[in-house]
Amino acid sequence: MASVYRPMMQLSGILVSLLGWVLSCLTTYLPQWKNLNLELNELEIWTMGLWQACVVQEEGGMQCKDFDSFLALPPELRISRILMFFSNGSGLLGLLLSGFGLDCLKIGERQQEQKKRLLLFGGMLFWISGITAIAPVSWVAHSTVQEFWNENIPDIVPRWDFGEALFVGWLAGFCLILGGSLLNCTICSTEVHPSSVHYAVAEQQDQCQHLETEARP
Repeated sequence: MASVYRPMMQLSGILVSLLGWVLSCLTTYLPQWKNLNLELNELEIWTMGLWQACVVQEEGGMQCKDFDSFLALPPELRISRILMFFSNGSGLLGLLLSGFGLDCLKIGERQQEQKKRLLLFGGMLFWISGITAIAPVSWVAHSTVQEFWNENIPDIVPRWDFGEALFVGWLAGFCLILGGSLLNCTICSTEVHPSSVHYAVAEQQDQCQHLETEARP
């Protein structure tokens, strides 16, 4: 049972982590980190991401403009760029390391200790990637809430709201942490190989035969 359960759990951890990494990369480049609805012109929706600001018109057209300067961005967006790049890089490295540590991979199957270390490092990198993906989207969400309920801003001034990219980023971080946890759980489990089982049975039969021989008069 352990020989089947462990590879399936490892494969599930890799697939969930891969999904989280793809969503993390998607979050980095989506322009919908913040949404803004203008009451004066309800036919347009403004969006802001880490790289550009866009305006979406009701007819379906979308026009985007890249930010001219990195330093001109709000602090949460500047730090979010760095953290999302770090999340994507650590997630990619975690996929590479944990991929070589899978039991179903025949390469290095006699070096189980090294494969366990690769799985451990890969799982830890997925945790780091998940945390660094959740942190920036949570920071942007927190600053958006503070600005939305700021009493010093007149009511006639439009307020930014949550964008779809924030929810994608939260899902990405959860998938990365879950995938890393699944991989690290397989390290604690022991896999029983069929050869070791046959060896134990044969040894027990030899002991029984030896006892029967001694018991004979």
